[in-house]
Amino acid sequence: MTDENDAPMDGGCDCGEVRYRMTRPLFVNCCHCRWCQRETGSAFAINAMIEAERVKLLKGAPEIVDTPSASGKGQKIARCPRCRIAVWSNYAGAGDAVRFVRVGTLDNPDRLPPDIHIFTSTKQPWVVLPAGIPAVAEYYDRKQHWPKESLERRTAMLARKSPAG
Repeated sequence: MTDENDAPMDGGCDCGEVRYRMTRPLFVNCCHCRWCQRETGSAFAINAMIEAERVKLLKGAPEIVDTPSASGKGQKIARCPRCRIAVWSNYAGAGDAVRFVRVGTLDNPDRLPPDIHIFTSTKQPWVVLPAGIPAVAEYYDRKQHWPKESLERRTAMLARKSPAG
């Protein structure tokens, strides 16, 4: 039997110019850092981390916008060229191999609640974090929080990404 979480998920921008389909992500972060607050104009960003090869463009081509980041290494934000909605980002640490898909751009974002709340040291004071979901002041140790399957997928992805030898 197929678990609903394994069913493909479609999403896209507001105007419909960019559409994508993805499978189950590695992990979902709700980031409360000041950079995410500024970029979204909101209190946090919810990103589904997934191997880029598991995100298929169904329609359109996002424009890649290079922006600064707190790490100083920058990030690439994929935006609809027409309505300018950010559909995903790629950060320097994982490069182009991992997409941080904006959960709010999914047709059914309810399917991907956060697995963890990060950078809660800078969360807005009126945001109340739910009980039972891990929350950390800054970032986290993936080996401590990610499911075994996601760690295995990450290892396989890095093996494909690295040149042999």
